[in-house]
Amino acid sequence: MKKPFNLLFVCTHNRCRSVLAEAIANASFDGVFRAFSAGSQPAGEIHPLTLKFLSARGIPTEGLRSQSWDDFTDQDFDLVITVCDSAASEPCPLWMSDGPRAHWGMPDPSRASGDGADTERAFFTAMDTLESRLSALEQQLLEDIRI
Repeated sequence: MKKPFNLLFVCTHNRCRSVLAEAIANASFDGVFRAFSAGSQPAGEIHPLTLKFLSARGIPTEGLRSQSWDDFTDQDFDLVITVCDSAASEPCPLWMSDGPRAHWGMPDPSRASGDGADTERAFFTAMDTLESRLSALEQQLLEDIRI
């Protein structure tokens, strides 16, 4: 098996979108990706609905945590992806400056207004979007003979 493509998903608080991306990348692509998530100002806890809706889709949540991008200074990533607009506009730490980056901005599903069905729809839409983008990335890697 080839070496997994290392991804770091960044969102300011690392409690929702970046965690969703990490969990989906690790669970749904047969080892193609090795994903992590972090925040510039981590909340210190994952939003409970993030865990609820990942579990509802059968995606493992063990080991997920809200952490700082400073926790990854000794890691090399093939790609760093911001998933919130505020994180995309923040200056990245020096250790991250030379690596390739992408921005996959999306609304924060934990801020969805309305009833429980609206919130569930927002989470599942975010998860579907992330899975679609990861599938496209996987396809691009296959075309580039990266994996």
